[in-house]
Amino acid sequence: MTRSVYVTGIDRGDGRQVIELGVMELLTRHVDRVGVFRPLMHGDGPDRLFDLLRSRYRLTQSADTVYGLSYDEAATLQAERGTDELVTRLVERFHAVARDYEYVLVLGSDYSDTNLPAELALNARLANEFGASVLAVVGGQGQEAESVRAEVRNAYRAYHSLGCDVVAMVANRVAPELREALADRLSARLPVPCYALPEDGSLSAPTVNQIVHTLGAEVLLGDDSGLARDARNFVFGGAMLPTFLKALTPGCLVVTPGDRADLVIGSLAAHSAGAPPIAGVLLTLDERPGPDIMALAARLAPGTPVISVPGGSFPTAAELFAIEGKLNAASPRKAETALGLFERHVDTVELTNRISVARSGRVTPMMFEHELIERSRSGRRRVVLPEGTEERVLRAADVLLRRDVCDLTLLGEEESIRKRAADLAIDLTGAQIIDPQTSELRERFAELYAKLRAHKGVSYELAFDVVADVSYFGTLMVQEGLADGMVSGAVHSTAATIRPAFEIIKTKPNAQIVSSVFFMCLADRVLVYGDCAVNPDPNAEQLADIAIQSATTAAQFGVEPRIAMLSYSTGTSGSGADVDKVRKATELVRQLRPDLLVEGPIQYDAAVDSAVARTKLPDSEVAGRATVLIFPDLNTGNNTYKAVQRSAGAVAVGPVLQGLRKPVNDLSRGALVQDIVNTVAITAIQAQGARPGAAHTA
Repeated sequence: MTRSVYVTGIDRGDGRQVIELGVMELLTRHVDRVGVFRPLMHGDGPDRLFDLLRSRYRLTQSADTVYGLSYDEAATLQAERGTDELVTRLVERFHAVARDYEYVLVLGSDYSDTNLPAELALNARLANEFGASVLAVVGGQGQEAESVRAEVRNAYRAYHSLGCDVVAMVANRVAPELREALADRLSARLPVPCYALPEDGSLSAPTVNQIVHTLGAEVLLGDDSGLARDARNFVFGGAMLPTFLKALTPGCLVVTPGDRADLVIGSLAAHSAGAPPIAGVLLTLDERPGPDIMALAARLAPGTPVISVPGGSFPTAAELFAIEGKLNAASPRKAETALGLFERHVDTVELTNRISVARSGRVTPMMFEHELIERSRSGRRRVVLPEGTEERVLRAADVLLRRDVCDLTLLGEEESIRKRAADLAIDLTGAQIIDPQTSELRERFAELYAKLRAHKGVSYELAFDVVADVSYFGTLMVQEGLADGMVSGAVHSTAATIRPAFEIIKTKPNAQIVSSVFFMCLADRVLVYGDCAVNPDPNAEQLADIAIQSATTAAQFGVEPRIAMLSYSTGTSGSGADVDKVRKATELVRQLRPDLLVEGPIQYDAAVDSAVARTKLPDSEVAGRATVLIFPDLNTGNNTYKAVQRSAGAVAVGPVLQGLRKPVNDLSRGALVQDIVNTVAITAIQAQGARPGAAHTA
């Protein structure tokens, strides 16, 4: 039977989309097929939340199946034929969705100009008729603690008295200083879990792009990244420049008459210097600076929006203060912020159990990625990113910080990093920034490196130069416990990333070599491929070591290891040096780790296809069910993982290095932002297994 959870409220303005997004995140971690149903909607316009859910969670559900009726249709039907007929119609449409999905997230009515009497009672009845558990949200914006407590208690009693299975209550948008005490008091007073989420100004701040569309503004300068910035505050220009600059705040939108070229240039110059970074400039009165001023503005702060409206500052201000930020597909950073907020303040394990989400037998790429984020957050570690000015690294850092995945250290010149982050509208609050050239750690690291490499004739003076390199500096941070792991390679070569690790961190006592694996996320399972990135032609002993390390890595990430030692023949059907190497490696694995399931030599099809396995190796415990696939050489492994990635649409996560005493991972120079996020999460999880305790800060 399809399960469902009904997220509802008691009034408008409760910020419920944060909770709905968070619940969808929980569901997609455990369930392959999740549907969405909104019983009632406003008109025929786009549903911003569903568009966000569809794009973020790769939903294939058709938009026309998501909705029951418009509010106008519902009000007319209820008036003409009664509530029973309205409920019957909505139940039919709900079950049309439920038939196709394992779990359905139901989005309750929004209490905004709905023309429906007894709206809370209607939501309660629909939840009961759908067989859905209820998660009720109460808005606490601008209210005192006692007022919020009373509303939450009353909301619980209302839904409970109407027969609903209330699984939890949420007080949302409460004053941050009240949150902890409020959550404790509510949980003590009610028989269900109660969570309190604080107000986060960045969620209600409109983006510059939203302001452009709402005001009908003309974009004079600015790129997509600039238009995606949040306008956290508005600063209205009227004072002379020295006084005006003191009023600027981080993320503010400067509003000034278009003939004040001094304020325009001064604001953009301040942004360029990072003191402070602004969201952009809005020109009023339909006045615009001349072409020379605009050309200077474009050079001062490339990408920073300069927009123009015909109205004066006062009517423009009235419109600006009425705009509130919204979660939608065009604002992915807000979604990351919302999820970070939800996951910090909601006991996600408890809520998952309360809404009875049973883990699917399939493991999809998204489920695997969710698991990485969840596990990395559960045992906080610090990861150092040497490529601190690279755009993809900064965007990944933005996601990691908003989701509260791990602690981060970025390496590079601080002014350059902060200026680049400001241009990309990225908030690095919470990240540590270290410049290896000027850091007080440089001398300490030089002494250590000179000592480690004395046998190679490395002097202190040479070491002092070497450790200023970001890859060496980051590796030494890991070695010294100032970070728990390192991720690099977005712009550096593999050699530049892992050579310092070989010299400084070195291999584990039980590992012969450093090798790598890719997690290949197929449509219904995750396979582990090794080694596809490091060792060109391992001998039998090295191949056995790769297999054992890969099995350990697989188990660490929740993949039950069943090892297939791949070759061009299966069992005893072939001969030759290449097959003999694989056969010998298989025997070594059995001798060294008799607890592991291993088969080899075996062909790829016999390893993963049960029908082929029944023909070629009918008695094997691995054939047809292999999860760890070990390739005989780098040429075979690298080509195979890329072929599967491209032709089967698999998500390849890696390479993940194994065999080092502490985790260092290399990125492909073509890595996407999500690849970097995944690799950092993997590194944090590896660090959790490497040693207890959190890293020290430098």
